[in-house]
This record gives sequence, C-alpha cells and structure tokens, in this order.
Amino acid sequence: QVQLLESGGGLVQPGGSLRLSCAASGSWFRLNAMGWYRQAPGKQRELVASIISGGSTNYADSVKGRFTISRDNAKNTVYLQMNSLKPEDTAVYYCNAHLRRSWSDSGVYDHWGQGTQVTVSS
Repeated sequence: QVQLLESGGGLVQPGGSLRLSCAASGSWFRLNAMGWYRQAPGKQRELVASIISGGSTNYADSVKGRFTISRDNAKNTVYLQMNSLKPEDTAVYYCNAHLRRSWSDSGVYDHWGQGTQVTVSS
C-alpha cells in the first residue's frame, strides 16, 4: 500500500510563489521516479516536472526556468518550487510516484495523490 500526501497549494497573485510538497508513505521495493502533473479546467492532465533516480529532471516547456523539482530521499518527499506564477498555471496539481512494488513483481506502477488546488489570480 502506497499513499501520497500533498500539501502547499493555495491562492497566490501573479508573480508570486508557492512550494508544493508530496510525501510518499507505505511500502515498496524501489521508488524509481516522482513527479508533478496538473490539470486545468477543460484540459488534459499534463506532466509538469519529474525527477528520477540519479537526480535527472524533466520539465514542461511552459514551466522551464520558473519551476524547480527536488527531492529528499530520506523523507521520500518530492517538492515543486513554483516561482513567477502566471494565471495559466492555475490547475489541480497531482503528485505521482512511479515504483516497483515488490521483489516478486518486476513491473512498475503509478500511484497518485488526491491533488492540490493552485490558483493564480489577482
């Protein structure tokens, strides 16, 4: 059983900053990657940023230079620092964990948090 607990969402003015946190709890064999997705009204869910084993990161073009993803392996926690926020960043942000569940199951699976609302408005 794996649970993802998100925090840090809220209302912020354009140009402001927010820091999202996602802590993974439960048990797994190997946590391969964690990331953040978002879904705005009327749009499909999209990848915002991800971080994998070794620290490699990936960002959507729309957030490059403004958002930074990081992790604390000891705490099984991933963060998303969001700076210079724009109204178009308004969305529900979802934490994702990509992991191998057990020694006997070599497959990898995705687990999702419940989402946290980020609203950028003046």
